[in-house]
Amino acid sequence: MLASQRHERILAGLRDHGAVRIADLTQELGVSDMTVRRDLLELADQGLLRKVHGGAVSPQATSHEPGFEAKSTLALDEKRAIARTAARLVSPGSSIALSAGTTTHLLAVEIAADTALRPLTVVTNSLPVAEALHRAGDPRLETVLAGGSRTPSDALVGPLTEAALASLRVDQTFLGAHGVSVEAGLTTPNLDEAATNRALVAIAGRTVVLADHSKWSTTGLSVFARLDQVDVLVTDDALPAPDQEAVRDVVEQLLVASRDEAPHPTRPTPNPSIPAPQDGRTSR
Repeated sequence: MLASQRHERILAGLRDHGAVRIADLTQELGVSDMTVRRDLLELADQGLLRKVHGGAVSPQATSHEPGFEAKSTLALDEKRAIARTAARLVSPGSSIALSAGTTTHLLAVEIAADTALRPLTVVTNSLPVAEALHRAGDPRLETVLAGGSRTPSDALVGPLTEAALASLRVDQTFLGAHGVSVEAGLTTPNLDEAATNRALVAIAGRTVVLADHSKWSTTGLSVFARLDQVDVLVTDDALPAPDQEAVRDVVEQLLVASRDEAPHPTRPTPNPSIPAPQDGRTSR
């Protein structure tokens, strides 16, 4: 493959995903990592991409990823409302996956406190999520933690994580996101976390995204899913009506959580307008 052809493939990957990884490019292009690094350097010199650790991103992409503790204090009431609403989508006897993130962590707290959701199997790549579920001390709540390298958001990512996830299948995946937009889809600043999130989408019968209204003002480095790949998006009532309508045009179902709803000490009464999967997998 000529250098110009490799450059076209690299730029196509950037247009599709917002970021590319050296490890993926070496396999896709059939060349050494040194050749890929040289190609990235040439494209960076032309201003067509920006090199980052492990790959490259679009020149305009943002790269800052706050740590878990820093993010856990942001939009806390909205995230709690979203977690309560998302918990209604979980059925006892099913298997689910929870990605890393502060909102999915709050969902794990809801699940851990609700004995009506037993038995339940939860697959996760999040250390805080696994810890929240472990503290329930209930053998009917089985937690499967996929190992890997740790990110600032306390996610476990990388080839080991992706390989572990590829061998599994769950009824639903619940995903957090650093940024959401109709145009870009779901994004995160971390390239490896994006790859792991894609793996979580791939193993799910249904994909549920948890994203508070502040995520609509942010775009991360790497796209890990398009909005039309999302079955249910759960947000809060601070998201402006025009944005809600834009999401409804793309996503199968939009659920808007009320920040004024009182917390439930046990599992909320299911809302008939929120369909939850029955035992067994739900097809898209």
